[in-house]
This record gives sequence, structure tokens and C-alpha cells, in this order.
Amino acid sequence: MAKHSAALTSLCNCLRGLPPVNVEWTSVIGLANETLTTPALIDFVDQYASVLPEDVCAYIRQIHNRNVLRNDRLAVQLEEAVVAMNDRGVTPVLLKGAATLATAPDERRGVRLMSDLDIMVVPDEAERAVAALRAIGYQIHDQAAPDSRRWYVELIRSRDVGTIDLQRAAPGPAYVYRGAGHALNHCVPALLGRGSVRIPTPTYRALMLIIHDQFQDYGYWLGDLDLRHLVELRDLSNSVGGLDWKELTSHVSGELMRNAVETQLFALAELLGVEIPHSLRSRLIPRLQFIRQMMQARFPATRVPFLAMTVLDFRNYRREATIGLTQIDARRGLWSMPRVDSLLFLLRATTAVRAGKV
Repeated sequence: MAKHSAALTSLCNCLRGLPPVNVEWTSVIGLANETLTTPALIDFVDQYASVLPEDVCAYIRQIHNRNVLRNDRLAVQLEEAVVAMNDRGVTPVLLKGAATLATAPDERRGVRLMSDLDIMVVPDEAERAVAALRAIGYQIHDQAAPDSRRWYVELIRSRDVGTIDLQRAAPGPAYVYRGAGHALNHCVPALLGRGSVRIPTPTYRALMLIIHDQFQDYGYWLGDLDLRHLVELRDLSNSVGGLDWKELTSHVSGELMRNAVETQLFALAELLGVEIPHSLRSRLIPRLQFIRQMMQARFPATRVPFLAMTVLDFRNYRREATIGLTQIDARRGLWSMPRVDSLLFLLRATTAVRAGKV
């Protein structure tokens, strides 16, 4: 990560389609590979091929073409899985990359690099969904422990290029969705080949991506950037109809959630040039979090000291995560220090190299 950190601005300029100026290609391509954004550079190559090094163009086109083939196979795999679940009376919700496969035009299918297919089913349909997938050859590779707060089953099949990650809820902790309600309220029915699915609206897909990065992947606490998902948010913003900023903010409940969403939107505006309403990129804590992200990207040694920034929102976390507890328990929780095991977990995570993260 450290040897490529100086290339972040150059890579973001390439992803924005700005003219190449003084680009150190070895570092930029290295960072693109680390952040899983190499296929997304195809638009930049097509636009500036005449002034780019031939080996750079050839490499990016090769990665993009291979990703097209891989995502075509994922699309076939997804349709087969959906049809199998439909036959058992299950209509799944497509999340993240699976939703992109279902909605992207064929010529854009290879832009996003994905490792699995995220699918959500309502709790009453979960057993039937697993049975349907096992009936067509899938095996359970991993699943949530019986006492886990979050149910999931990861299924694999030897002939496929990706796994299926089956879930019963939108990504991230339940308390951050209080303002949005149930995910099914933000989905539209759609056909996927011979199958039927539900697909979240673009605005709700953006919300889930932000929650995934900031809370499920702990990006808000660790100061991580997920450039691949920022590119996807950019593409959702540029899609027909774009994002409804008023609707997005209506789903935000509490100061912690507001800070996390605005941190992601501030990065989206600064790094990829997306037009974000001023009211969503003007507050102090999101600005400080973005400064932290950029400092950590350029100077990885600052990651551990910057963990102290979690105190900026720890009280908000305690307040919002403990809604529903008794008044005495909630008051005690607001001012208590994080548990030792939580601190050790964050410390390990902040020093680990995680795929796709800067």
C-alpha cells in the first residue's frame, strides 16, 4: 500500500477522465490492481489511447476483456440460481454486484470487478433458498454461527467463477437502517432472463454501498477508502434519473449515520468530481474524516495514531446502537470505554492489508 499511496490522485484523475499529466504508470496500475479498479480504466484508455503508452493500453484492455468474460459467466450463474429459487417460491433481492449485473447494459458489464454474488431473501424464505441452491449443486462453504446477530450462508460450486453470499438483511448493522425501513420497501420487481427478482432503487443501492463500506467493513472507524465502490456510486449518480439526494438523506437516522454518509459523499466529490449538494459536504467531522483518509493513504504509518479519531463519534455510536435498551443500560453505555476485544479488533484491522481498501 505504501509504495503506491502517492498514485491515488493520479488514479482518481484517470477514473474521472481527466487528461493524463505526469503519470507514473507503474504506481498507478499497481494501485488500480490493489483497489480492484483496473477494469474501470477502460473508458480512460478509450479516450486517450493515442497519447498513452501502448503497454498500458494493452494491459488495461486485457484485464477489462477478461473481466467481461468472467462477469458473463457470473450473469449466467446468477440467472440459474434465481430460477432455482423461483421454482421454490422465492423471489430474491439482488444486492451490490449482483444488482449491477442485472441492470448494467451489456457493453458496461465488464467495468466492475466482483468476487461473489450477494443475494438477499426474507427470513421465511431462507431455508427454501438454501435448499434450492443445494439442489443444483451448491455446497455450504461457510455460514453464520447459531448465536450470530447476522445470518448468512456462503455457497460454492466447483464449476463457477464466484460464490453466492446469501443473506436475510441488507448489509451492515440493523440500527443504521431505522430511517429507511425494510429493504423490500425500496425494491422494484424485474425480470432476469427466465427468472424474477427484486432490485433496489439506485438511491437505496447507494445507501447500502455506503453502509457496507462504513459499517460492515468498518471503514468509518478505520479511515479506509473503497475506491471501487466510489466508482460504483459515481456510476449510480450518472445513471438515468441519478440519485435522489433528498430521499437519501431521509433514510439517515442519527448523527453517526449522518457523519458516515457525508464522509463517503465528500470523498465522492473530492476524488471523482461528482456534484454533491453543498449541504452534504460542508460539515466538520466528515471533512476531518476525509483528511484522515487521505493522510492514511499517503502515510500508512499514521493509521494507528488516527484510530483515536473514533472518539469523535463513539458517543453517537453508543447512543444509536443502544436504542431499545433500558434507560439505565443506555445511559451507562454512552460514556463507557470500548471493550478491550473491540479495541484489539480495530487495531488488527487497521494494520492489516485488506483487498480493495486504501
